Amino acid sequence: MLSGFKQFILRGNVIDMSVGVVVGAAFAALVSAFTKDLLTPLIAAIVGKPDFSAIRFTVHNSTFAIGDFINAAVSFLLVAAAVYFFVVTPMNLLLSRIRKAPRPADPTTKRCLECLSEIPIEARRCSHCAQPVAVGVAAD
Repeated sequence: MLSGFKQFILRGNVIDMSVGVVVGAAFAALVSAFTKDLLTPLIAAIVGKPDFSAIRFTVHNSTFAIGDFINAAVSFLLVAAAVYFFVVTPMNLLLSRIRKAPRPADPTTKRCLECLSEIPIEARRCSHCAQPVAVGVAAD
């Protein structure tokens, strides 16, 4: 039982996933700090309003920190945009270059040179005009 668990943990994709989660968490913290400490004060300076994190309202002694939600929403959008433009788009481009177009299927019919009707590729005579045709050769 423990050997199966050990084998599962030491698989490459589990280790890759754990590294991705750790790097993603660090990146999210970086973007969150960027949003809170640089971006929202810059937007507030341009608009002339106080920092978004200071925006809050109270209803029946319950405080709603709407500014923190705005900061979190901006952080989410920045993380999502960074992941899309720096991970998803390059991977899609790379995969499209790696994948080659599938080879076209072999033809199953050919045209009779006399009456121009479609006949099976292995036919020796046209079923419409009874003209002899070459076997296995697809005419254009």
